[in-house]
Amino acid sequence: MINNWAEKIAIAIDVPDMDSARRLMDQLDDTARLFKVGSQLFTSAGPVIIKEIKDRGKNLFLDLKFHDIPNTVAKASEVATELGVDIFNVHISGGYEMMAATAEAVDSKASEMGIIRPIVLGVTVLTSIDEPTFRNIFGTTRDLESQIIHMTELAKKAGLDGVVASPQEIKLLRKMYGDEVVILTPGVRTEKLLHDDQKRTMTPSQALSDGADYLVIGRPIYQSPDPAKTFTQILHQIELDSKILRF
Repeated sequence: MINNWAEKIAIAIDVPDMDSARRLMDQLDDTARLFKVGSQLFTSAGPVIIKEIKDRGKNLFLDLKFHDIPNTVAKASEVATELGVDIFNVHISGGYEMMAATAEAVDSKASEMGIIRPIVLGVTVLTSIDEPTFRNIFGTTRDLESQIIHMTELAKKAGLDGVVASPQEIKLLRKMYGDEVVILTPGVRTEKLLHDDQKRTMTPSQALSDGADYLVIGRPIYQSPDPAKTFTQILHQIELDSKILRF
């Protein structure tokens, strides 16, 4: 069962260069199943890091949060599909047309290549943004929960597979949409790191118990003196909690 939990956890390789990424992946090679590549590493290493991860037989979440005019994002999404990423995301705030064009482009490219299409997720509101910050940025009286529901509905109608949402919204979205949407949850922290720049956070077991399909865990693992040991401890804790909480 430990390996099943590992398939749900995207380990963030938030390191500055390819050499650092290789060292981290070497340490995690026996246990990791899914890695996340974000803007820092992709800007440094480019598509080479994607090939490296796929050559290791691992799955990949490309976390670049595409946000541009519909044609530009659709073309970028085609390339992501060609590169073999398993999950990638776009900003829902890019609009319905952008998301619809992306979904269509991914379907077409995957069909053309004869491959399983990647999971395409829409980013609702970044986990670094809390309620007061949200209202200040957007100058709105709408509460954060209502905004996330609105954005999830828009993404669903546009043909996306699900959303990237903070742990605080998992229960709400699962209650509203059941298994109709994939929920990937960043802002997941172990107890020691619950207070940092991520404002809407939760522990791994809590997030999975609430209904998250995938989690992103970064700093607790890559900042650890022994990333492999830390990840294994996280997996064992999830397994233990799952028997108690029955998730």
